[in-house]
Amino acid sequence: MLRAILKLALCVAATSAFSLTPSTLAPSAFRGVSINQAPALAAPRSRAAGPVMGIKELRDRVSSVKNTKKITSAMRLVAAAKVRRAQDAVLKTRPFSETLQKVLGGLIQRLKKDNFDSPLMSERPVEKVLLVVMTGDRGLCGGYNTYAIKKAEQRIKELNEAKIPFDMICIGNKGNVYFKKRVNVVENYPIGNAPTAEEATKIADALLATYLAGDADRVELLYTRFTSLISSEPSLRTMLPLSPTGIETEGDEIFTMTSKDGEFSVNAEKLDPAAPEQFPKDMIFEQDPEQILSAILPLYFNGQLLRQMQESVASELAARMTAMQSASDNASDLITDLSRQMNRQRQAAITQEIAEIVAGANA
Repeated sequence: MLRAILKLALCVAATSAFSLTPSTLAPSAFRGVSINQAPALAAPRSRAAGPVMGIKELRDRVSSVKNTKKITSAMRLVAAAKVRRAQDAVLKTRPFSETLQKVLGGLIQRLKKDNFDSPLMSERPVEKVLLVVMTGDRGLCGGYNTYAIKKAEQRIKELNEAKIPFDMICIGNKGNVYFKKRVNVVENYPIGNAPTAEEATKIADALLATYLAGDADRVELLYTRFTSLISSEPSLRTMLPLSPTGIETEGDEIFTMTSKDGEFSVNAEKLDPAAPEQFPKDMIFEQDPEQILSAILPLYFNGQLLRQMQESVASELAARMTAMQSASDNASDLITDLSRQMNRQRQAAITQEIAEIVAGANA
């Protein structure tokens, strides 16, 4: 008799432990929402949770995000390798640029007393401007192209307010795609990942021909100045007419990318401007110094254009490295969240099965 009463008490206790009234029902661990019969306390329709993925869907999603992370990590390493290549190209061209700047500065100082006048260095009233905009050929580089386009739009607004007509040359496909339906784009050139002297010479010849023919009174270049791996600055520079003072006093800055403790970093080295070459007073030139200077000025212009192209490409690659690093970090966070959600669902399913087995055994 005592044994029968004890079994009956256990059965009642088990039944009461798994029976919950609607007013005291806690949030469900399996559905993620609480059950309440009162219509006044119902959750708003805009906050309704979406369909909950099952364990199989979560496992597939985790696998997909892991594959995406591998791709973004590989793209970051590829961009880093291209930055090193661009860095080597700048270092290789520097000796020629230094020598050219020395000779050019010396000739300008020699001819200052002779009131030398070159078409590339003479100021004239600005009636038309040729705007050269440098962007990238591809995306997936954060806000690099967006910032360059916004800077160009700001300059276009200033020219329109001043009622100065302008034409545009785009270096990079992204800028051409955006501006070709908005302004007069007369020419488009790809920029690639490793600008060469031949490509810069082709573009420089077109700019010089436009300026010397009188089709433009000023040539302005909008490029992205490389600051560091995580920042760059769109800058506007007047390329033509050339400024003699700027040629003589222009310094330089070399950026070298290094990898220390598995992390990429950039070392900046500021260099003083190259001292003008001191020609002896009794030095006899085989050709007239004015002719030599007129032949050197286009070379100097070509070198400056190539340098700005290399700097813009380095800024684009650095922006792509940063974007891919952010994408990889976000993928890691997403994998952690999905794995945690999947483990919770597995734990909830196991807990539910154990509870059903215990309830059945007690019954």
